[in-house]
Amino acid sequence: MAEIKVPELLLCPISLEIMKDPVTTVTGITYDRESIEEWLQQKSNKKDCMCPVTKQPLPTDPHFLTPNHTLRRFIQGWCSANQSNGVDRITTPRSPLDNSQLHKLLTDLDAPRTFQTSLNKMHDLATQSQRNRNFMAQQPVPKAMVQFITTTFKQGETSGVEEALRILRLLWRSTSSSSSSSSSPTGGGGGTNMKPLVGETLDFIKSLTWILQLPIIDNDLNMVNEAMQILKLTIEITDSTLLGSLNHEFFKQIVSTMRRLSKSSSSIPQNALKSALHVLIETCPLGRNRTKIVESGAVGELIELSMDKPTEKNLTELIFKVLGQLCSCAEGREEFLKHPAGIAVVSKRTLRVSAATDDGALHVLWLISKFSATSEVVQEMLRVGAVSKLCMVMQADCASYLKQKATDILRFHSKAWNNSPCIQLYLLTRHPR
Repeated sequence: MAEIKVPELLLCPISLEIMKDPVTTVTGITYDRESIEEWLQQKSNKKDCMCPVTKQPLPTDPHFLTPNHTLRRFIQGWCSANQSNGVDRITTPRSPLDNSQLHKLLTDLDAPRTFQTSLNKMHDLATQSQRNRNFMAQQPVPKAMVQFITTTFKQGETSGVEEALRILRLLWRSTSSSSSSSSSPTGGGGGTNMKPLVGETLDFIKSLTWILQLPIIDNDLNMVNEAMQILKLTIEITDSTLLGSLNHEFFKQIVSTMRRLSKSSSSIPQNALKSALHVLIETCPLGRNRTKIVESGAVGELIELSMDKPTEKNLTELIFKVLGQLCSCAEGREEFLKHPAGIAVVSKRTLRVSAATDDGALHVLWLISKFSATSEVVQEMLRVGAVSKLCMVMQADCASYLKQKATDILRFHSKAWNNSPCIQLYLLTRHPR
């Protein structure tokens, strides 16, 4: 592709890539179908949807898009002629998904002999294009997937669960977008709002928790990965009163799953771990959940996770955010101090990852220093380098509120740390507040 110049006529004005399924809008501009349909979906809640090129008003209903067969045949011919130059061949787009085809697949879902084939076909359709995902989201597909997962939980069956989870995850964003524009006369009847399906009782959350308990066969984490991501999405739309009533077993399972993921010999699914941390962040402030999470062993597991092989920045930030929430209660600080590496890990990560991690780390140290600082803890902070790191924060190019938090911690125990080699300590603490 580097040696050949692609005619501008073949390129989509949005993606700037060769069009696979060119369609023309009412403004006369041709785009690749997937790109313009995604554009229309993003603008579906706005009254002033404009053509990206002409800036003229554009209907958000994809039915106003006209296939440009002439241009498609020209693109296919040009790609075929330039295959020797590394240009991929463009195949003829498949026919759009219609009601009758989807109705048959949903009907087959209820039959023992055909449900697996039906799920496989629906998954293939959902992965093909955004157009298919939008269409499926406007039909009872999300509801059927939720019912399928809930039914398998009640029956103790696992066949087809992974495929159903994948389909539901693929359709989730499209479902939310289509439901928000259901009042539009061009919205095709509107989509299914997910909250009535999964967010008004704990039944679906119980089904997902059951999936997380299933044994991992041949180190295959795909089902756990899918279930945890769906659980995060479900928690985000579930009523806070219901989330406040989650039991100890739920949090034990979340912590246990995090442990299984981190100890797996295969590559750790970062999305699953991040989803688990998001679940803890969302549920922690509600009811007695903070105490339940602590009693489930989350503090020690978070410290161990932070000590493991290097993780991506966002994952570390989430770990320290949860630690900060849990150390806000006495039980959390007690568990934190029980771990022999707790203070050392927090100190080590400070100034090494990101500002968000520094915020979480200093918050933990501030809570420990103010509310749980026995003489042994104070000396350990000095021994493992936490005091030195606090002095470094004071000299680093970081936010003023972080420096103030470091100053507060140093002042809490300035007498005990008076002999510290941190030459700045006296200057930081000599003046009263």
